[in-house]
Amino acid sequence: MSQNVQTDVAIIGAGPIGLSAIFACGHLGMRCHVVEALSDVGGQCTALYPEKPIYDIPGFPSITAADLIARLVAQGRPFAPHFHLGRQAVKLTRAGDVLSLELSDGSTITARAVIIAAGGGAFGPNRPPLADIERLEGTSVHYWVKDAAVFSGKRIVIAGGGDSAVDWAIALAQHARSVTLVHRRDRFRCAPASLQKLDALRLSGRIALKVPYQLAAFQAETGKLEAIQISHLDGQREWLEADHLLAFFGIVSNLGPLRDFDIDLSGEQILVDPLTMETSERAVFAVGDVAQYSGKQPLIVTGFAEAVTAARAAYDRVFPGRPFHFQHSTDRGAPQLNVEACKVDTAPITAARTAASIET
Repeated sequence: MSQNVQTDVAIIGAGPIGLSAIFACGHLGMRCHVVEALSDVGGQCTALYPEKPIYDIPGFPSITAADLIARLVAQGRPFAPHFHLGRQAVKLTRAGDVLSLELSDGSTITARAVIIAAGGGAFGPNRPPLADIERLEGTSVHYWVKDAAVFSGKRIVIAGGGDSAVDWAIALAQHARSVTLVHRRDRFRCAPASLQKLDALRLSGRIALKVPYQLAAFQAETGKLEAIQISHLDGQREWLEADHLLAFFGIVSNLGPLRDFDIDLSGEQILVDPLTMETSERAVFAVGDVAQYSGKQPLIVTGFAEAVTAARAAYDRVFPGRPFHFQHSTDRGAPQLNVEACKVDTAPITAARTAASIET
């Protein structure tokens, strides 16, 4: 149901950087509404690689993407953010110092500042060129792994030659009945250490390699995958028994409606002033992968710092004329849990569920 709401800051994107912006804004006393096109918080961390370890988060020698998202949600929980999941921000208008963000469901969020943390924009999978493959998606055909336990004891065919394909072949080989990795080249684009592990598993018989082969067809009965046909570059074909196909051909992303926000762009990124993270539009900021400036380092930790910078600059837009008094978090003390908790206006889901009361 469409609605009109008011807040201090509207955040577009609930990936790790958008979630960190909730805390950065809340720490400065600003309320947030968060818009996310996906049906869950976490962005690519949740949708593409929740179980993959991340090694460059300060203080965590290793942390899975899912655990990182859960911790960021918990950190922002005391500031009672409101999540609008499964919706896109489609239009931005201004009336003086007030910004209005129109959502794809007809709702409108009015705010004094907007922080765009949209990553690479809306994204979807590069699908394999197999007719009618869509009918198996989410059951037998997958473009990312949310729960590795689903594949335990199953016959798995993985297609692709990059890090995702190789890493998941290695991980699933420990639990699946069989794993076959199909790639159209005889060389893989992955870390050398991963290639060594892959070769060791091949020699032990835990992984079968089919190179250079491509996906050619599939066989399915009553919506359940039974076999995948692969084609050698010389034209030879063979069938592989399979319960699941994991196709890792990359993702397609674009800014979508954000392109119409009348802000300066560089390709699929938004140009910002690195001192404030403000775009060419006053009180509209961009952080994380979607933001571009000279010397940019595309790391999660960089996005965290950008969110803090944007929140500080947004403070002056939200509270014009109010003096800013810097405080370390140790001086301010631990945030107290807001009695309203945080809310989402869709069905309860994964990471959001751990932090949100569900608005009905």
